Amino acid sequence: MGIFGAGMGGTAISALTTVKLYTNVGEKAPFLITAVALAAYAVVAGLILRDAPGRRAPTGSLLARLAGNAKLPITWQASILYAVAFGGYVAFSVYLPSYLKTAYDLDAADAANRMAGFVTVAVLMRPVGGWLSDRIGAVHVLVMGYAVVVVAAAVAAGTPLLEPVGTIAFLALAAALGSGSGATFALIAKVTDPARVGGVSGLVGAAGGLGGFVPPLIMGYVYGQTDSYAIGLWMLALTAALTLVLTLTIVRRTARGQEAH
Repeated sequence: MGIFGAGMGGTAISALTTVKLYTNVGEKAPFLITAVALAAYAVVAGLILRDAPGRRAPTGSLLARLAGNAKLPITWQASILYAVAFGGYVAFSVYLPSYLKTAYDLDAADAANRMAGFVTVAVLMRPVGGWLSDRIGAVHVLVMGYAVVVVAAAVAAGTPLLEPVGTIAFLALAAALGSGSGATFALIAKVTDPARVGGVSGLVGAAGGLGGFVPPLIMGYVYGQTDSYAIGLWMLALTAALTLVLTLTIVRRTARGQEAH
């Protein structure tokens, strides 16, 4: 779960620094700094990273292993959960500044700072979601998280006053999406053969990336056609409601079936 948590942390750092670098240093600065950081990491990784002692190389072709992992029920179930939780987080981290500038007439810096707050809450809640999953069960954490998303997205759809109702709604969304992201991987660890956890996690992580790519496009298209963000937010509420039903039924049965073994 650490790699995916680091991805959320990177988004928080980006939110806090990109606009300031662009404004104060130059439009190329964020890209150049990112390129240098990636190149430095590649060099350091090549010099010091090694396989764990006693690691056994996987057998069979990559395609065969991927196909085998993709057929597991937990893979497609967790992919849906993560596409909504992490995908929703990514989508809002991308789209929230535009939404705040248009719906609430904020300037770019203020919108970016508020988005950074959203991202920070989500990042902090991810390990909390995993911690709670170890104590009360991942399914319970997911159920609570998606229920909060339904309510908060419905409230936000009405474009309430930003202070305090709108702010509370978006921070509640951040907390729920972050905890749901952590709980998803806690669930994978509980119900998956340890030898398959890495492969399943990789497929689920890819689903989360796709989940973050599509919603901003849909919300942008809907806003372009209707001049309203309400439809997009109601779509999020409906998606979270359907995911909540999935969690209460099929995902819960999967978790209980594993516990029975």
